Amino acid sequence: MGTTIQINEEAVKSIRKGNFLIYKTYFRPETYHVNEGELLTFQDEQGRFVGRGYYGQQNIGHGWVLTKDVQTQINEVFFTNALQEAFNDRKVIREDEQTSAFRLFNGEGDGIGGLTIDVYAEYCVVTFYSKGIYAFKSEIIHALQKVVAPVGIYEKKRFATDGKYEGEDDFVIGERGEFPMLVQENGMHFAVNLNDGPMTGIFLDQRDVRKKIRDEYAYEKDVLNLFSYTGAFSVAAALGGAKQTTSVDLANRSRAKTEEQFLVNGFPVENERIIVMDVFKYFSYALKKDLSYDLVVIDPPSFARSKKKTFSVANDYKGLLQEAIAITRSGGTIVASTNAANVPMNKFKRFVEQAFKAENSTFTIEEEFGLPDDFKTTNAYVEGSYLKVLFIRKH
Repeated sequence: MGTTIQINEEAVKSIRKGNFLIYKTYFRPETYHVNEGELLTFQDEQGRFVGRGYYGQQNIGHGWVLTKDVQTQINEVFFTNALQEAFNDRKVIREDEQTSAFRLFNGEGDGIGGLTIDVYAEYCVVTFYSKGIYAFKSEIIHALQKVVAPVGIYEKKRFATDGKYEGEDDFVIGERGEFPMLVQENGMHFAVNLNDGPMTGIFLDQRDVRKKIRDEYAYEKDVLNLFSYTGAFSVAAALGGAKQTTSVDLANRSRAKTEEQFLVNGFPVENERIIVMDVFKYFSYALKKDLSYDLVVIDPPSFARSKKKTFSVANDYKGLLQEAIAITRSGGTIVASTNAANVPMNKFKRFVEQAFKAENSTFTIEEEFGLPDDFKTTNAYVEGSYLKVLFIRKH
């Protein structure tokens, strides 16, 4: 079954150290004529077994090694065992009565790169990041039914080459959900829709950050939430006793979605400010109106393009921070977040230093956050630890 491929010594060392991403330099796919989802057996230059995985093109590579054990076959039993181990690892969060939305399976951190599974109450969402892993959909769904037995399963196919999302109906099997569906996170309520495009309405990897904002940073504060999406940070701040929240996002639908999140938590929306506007235009507006804030949350996409502007974290985050510093009160806090895997924490901190220096201001980093425990990662693949969040006190 599959194709046997010889790889160079550098590739052998990388796999044996536990980095299971198959890089583009490992072999020439056209030479071996491999297809998406094809099983690959890797050998060193002496013909010795190194690992077994699948071919699947993502933006970061050409597939993933799944095992270094020559006896292990990639079949439904393999996927069932991997899901069962991940299920057992999440015992604490599964039994948390105040949280019903979390990551059950986190790609290479749980042994299968290109695949994530999230729990939303009694439902699961399976995300496939390449056509290669999607080829194993049947085995994965059957394994999930055995291990978790959710009421219903939805899928997300995140492998379109033109940047567009594939699929109008993401329902897979079981009972269809009624949306919006309410889930809990540390006692907070969030409305989600599992069948409305690539995103569900909440980013589960920010759970610890939202709790920190609610519990320690929001009380009696004027809060600005930039790139606010559905306003989850704003809701956390309001639940923490914020004086007022302002949520800013360019997407027209953000207003209705944010209002919905406030309402399900019992807050009258007229008390909160929800603004549909380009964040960079809002900075100018705030300065013109002499607006300033005690707490500013910045969580932009790693890359975004509007009609007049392209934004990337690597090139533009420093400038974004400078704009935020200008409307943050002395003694106030900026929550700076990025999910850009190509920007490590040390580089992210340099952005902070450069931005404050440019604004002739000083600062203290009071808190640092990465991924929560359910977003399991491996030290051998550092890019998997993509989330960096800093709580920065402006002097």
